Amino acid sequence: MPTLQRFGPVSLRMYADDHNPPHFHLVAVEFQVLVRISDGSVISGKAPSARIAQALAWAKDNQELLTQHWAKLNQRS
Repeated sequence: MPTLQRFGPVSLRMYADDHNPPHFHLVAVEFQVLVRISDGSVISGKAPSARIAQALAWAKDNQELLTQHWAKLNQRS
């Protein structure tokens, strides 16, 4: 699972051949959350909002990049 971006101890990652909907993982020692790319909503997991605010803001500003990266990693025939 490649790390696409780091925000201090929080990593933004994506898996290849992952399940829908298109999403990314925010991972730290104490939590892991899955976030929908299209609207930035948390699909599963829990984390203090202050710990993931910077990552969510970055993801919102880079939604197109995340969408393209998802498409590359999750090509289905």
